[in-house]
Amino acid sequence: MDDHPLYSCNRCRSPIALRHNLLSKDFKARSGQAYLFSEVMNVVLGEKREQQLITGRFVVADVYCSNCKEVLGWKYLKSFNDSQRYKLGRFIIEKAKVLKEYS
Repeated sequence: MDDHPLYSCNRCRSPIALRHNLLSKDFKARSGQAYLFSEVMNVVLGEKREQQLITGRFVVADVYCSNCKEVLGWKYLKSFNDSQRYKLGRFIIEKAKVLKEYS
C-alpha cells in the first residue's frame, strides 16, 4: 500500500476520484457535505437541466456511478453568474455517497 487516498462509490466500491483531483471539501449538497473535484472516473452524466443552487443559477447534469447507477452528485455545465464560473466543468460529489479508501 502506498497510502494514496481514493474515493469510491459507497454502494459498489467502484473508484470515483483520486485525492489529487479534490479541490475543496467545503461544499453542500442534497445530503449535506460535498466535495468539489476537477475530475472523476467511472461515472455517467444524466440530462442537462437548469437548477437554482445556493450560490446561483446553473445548468447541471447529475453524475451517476457507471457500475451501480447510484446518483453521486452533479457536474456544473453553465453558470449565470460570472463569479461562479470557476465551477464549470467540475464535479460535486456528495460525501455520503463515497468512501475514502487507500490504495
